[in-house]
Amino acid sequence: MSKVRITQVKSAIDRPERQKLTIKALGLGKLNRSVEKENSDAIAGMIRKVSHLVKVEAI
Repeated sequence: MSKVRITQVKSAIDRPERQKLTIKALGLGKLNRSVEKENSDAIAGMIRKVSHLVKVEAI
């Protein structure tokens, strides 16, 4: 599988609780923090739900 680098670029403050939990489940939580994940269906769905808060790059 391909990998993606996910970087949080916007704050989760004043966002619904589900979005906050999704950010935490991705391993993020602070601005400009990045994680590398395998691009599975589950991760792609999580990214889609918080796409307005993160930047995604293919590796």
